[in-house]
Amino acid sequence: SYFSTMFLPGSLYHNPNLWLRNQVKGSGRIPLMRKICYAVGGVQHQITSAAIGISLQIFLLDVVQMKASSVSLILFLSRFWDAVTDPLVGYLVTRSTWTPIGKLTPWLVVSTPFGILSYVLLWFVPADSMSEAACVWWFLTAACLFETLMSCYNVPYVSLSMSLGGHRRDRDSATACSKRNRSHSQARVSEPLGSKHELLMRYTFWCLLSLQQKAFLTSARVTGGLFLLSSLVLFLGVREQRHGSVQHGADERTRPSYLISLKMLMCHAPYQRLVLGFVFSVLAFQMSLGNFALFCSHAAGLGAHFQLLLLVLLISASVAVPLWQFVLLKIGKKSTVFIGLSLFIPAVITVACVPSSLPVFLTMCVLMGFSVATVFLLPWSMLPDVIDDFALRHPSCKDLEPLFFSGYAFCSKLAGGLSVGLSTMILQVVGYKAGACNHGDEVVTALVVLFSPAPVTLLLIGMGIFHTYPVNERNSSELKQQKYEAF
Repeated sequence: SYFSTMFLPGSLYHNPNLWLRNQVKGSGRIPLMRKICYAVGGVQHQITSAAIGISLQIFLLDVVQMKASSVSLILFLSRFWDAVTDPLVGYLVTRSTWTPIGKLTPWLVVSTPFGILSYVLLWFVPADSMSEAACVWWFLTAACLFETLMSCYNVPYVSLSMSLGGHRRDRDSATACSKRNRSHSQARVSEPLGSKHELLMRYTFWCLLSLQQKAFLTSARVTGGLFLLSSLVLFLGVREQRHGSVQHGADERTRPSYLISLKMLMCHAPYQRLVLGFVFSVLAFQMSLGNFALFCSHAAGLGAHFQLLLLVLLISASVAVPLWQFVLLKIGKKSTVFIGLSLFIPAVITVACVPSSLPVFLTMCVLMGFSVATVFLLPWSMLPDVIDDFALRHPSCKDLEPLFFSGYAFCSKLAGGLSVGLSTMILQVVGYKAGACNHGDEVVTALVVLFSPAPVTLLLIGMGIFHTYPVNERNSSELKQQKYEAF
């Protein structure tokens, strides 16, 4: 890619033939150990994102005993804040100067300890004497602080993939390794919610709350330890490569401003369609999987098997990532997106029609896991292609990788926050009551709609947008070859 070849010996800025030759032929391979260390470095963000996405809603509803409207407010505002901070952090990262340990690495080092502390505070239940309003402010502040610190970690982390070296296929392999690691990490952090009704039969309600509070806090501490360990592996195992703008001294006065850079990104047609397609896809997956625990417990009557169902889904996603990596190398990324996303539709429709059959549910979880893997892998594999396309069309604009990644993260997180907020608000309207073992038909119907028909509709819209996505591997190579021949 344009950015990953800049660290090669020789003045590539003053030798466009050499630069384009490297673009067409590739720039070497990434060592396996560097790929592994890079993949391990993404564990903390994926673990915490999975825990918050799967467990925070039910934690606030059933453990903290907050009103559904308050939970909806916390989840939506924290996700919105998280989305807003991503492009701002991306711009600050692009303006960072090179240090002895790199340009991106200092962001990773500084954000790690504060991110661990804020994550533990997010699962700490304040004193029972606190009012509802005080609890809302506590969890909203903790969530926004954590999301800000994770933006300071994740934006440089995903941008680091462009500074690993290697050609595009090798870079895609490193991305696949990272996303497969993500699926494993999510499978390890699922909370033991499936046994809730069994515990209610043995203990008093308040005793159960105390046990759950300790379980969530203990899980947060363990996650914090994994956070620290994976950050150390990343820092010690991956050395950030210098690219051309750093090596040869980019002129700050020639760089476009933040608003101009953002406008150029938003006006780039491949980026527009890639982001919009995945936004609708993420909205669909978040709406369905965000209500997975509640659907299992109250609509399917399989709450005791929730942990098994979730484990099957996530293990399937983990196994599917290298499979999709092989498929996309054979048929291309755009075709792989269509195949992978389409598997989700019959799976959730079948579960909605036959919700109480455990064998059917388990089988469909395997299919859902294969589909979820495409959302793990493909956005981060296709974004570098869009960056390459943008760099070839706008050669004067350099070091904008963090803005590309953070812009996608902004839209994706905003879609996720909208999904969670709408889901919780709908449950509030139909009469969902925190801590109740049984709910009326209105709640069950709402959960079925949120799990299947609504996500299917959103996913079809996303696939329609993907149909207009113009970048593929062949066109990208042809464009680079044409540029090379022009020089």
